[in-house]
Amino acid sequence: MPFKTSEIPGLLIFEPAVYKDDRGYFFESYNEEIFRRQGIDIRFVQDNQSYSCYGVIRGLHCQLEPYAQAKLVRVLQGRILDIAVDIRKGSPTYGKYVSIELSSDNKLQFLIPPGFLHGFSVLSETADVAYKCDNFYNQGSEAGIRYDAPELNIDWQVPPGKAIVSSKDLELPNLSDMRNTFQYKG
Repeated sequence: MPFKTSEIPGLLIFEPAVYKDDRGYFFESYNEEIFRRQGIDIRFVQDNQSYSCYGVIRGLHCQLEPYAQAKLVRVLQGRILDIAVDIRKGSPTYGKYVSIELSSDNKLQFLIPPGFLHGFSVLSETADVAYKCDNFYNQGSEAGIRYDAPELNIDWQVPPGKAIVSSKDLELPNLSDMRNTFQYKG
């Protein structure tokens, strides 16, 4: 089974079958039919990619309804710590997060449904991160919280003083003050 569950229902880790030989390797990074057989019926409409150096922390971000996005995140080159935070009001795991190391070596992918904040830190010298989204970006629907929100106490695995965070991300509120439209639906 290529899907593994996490501590929070709905957050899935996808481990594609990788075929290696003396030439290198081959794998399907995405196959809609494999996802559908698992009961995951997502139509991805946008691919994003970022390049970052060691210590960069991007996040924690989401798109609010009606532009909420499911994301399928993977690393093309390098290594990151990927984070998803449950922000669905009324959820038994509200304010909890899951972290997973994604790398070009392990080829794992993280499926993050709507209702979760997303962010990552770069643990290698550089990293190329790619992710699929099931809804288009909408600037007016941007939301997020500070990467160092005290309610979460996330260990980004970047030493103090080495974190590189955008000024925009440093201006984000804490979890209790964020604009949020997500409700837990059970």
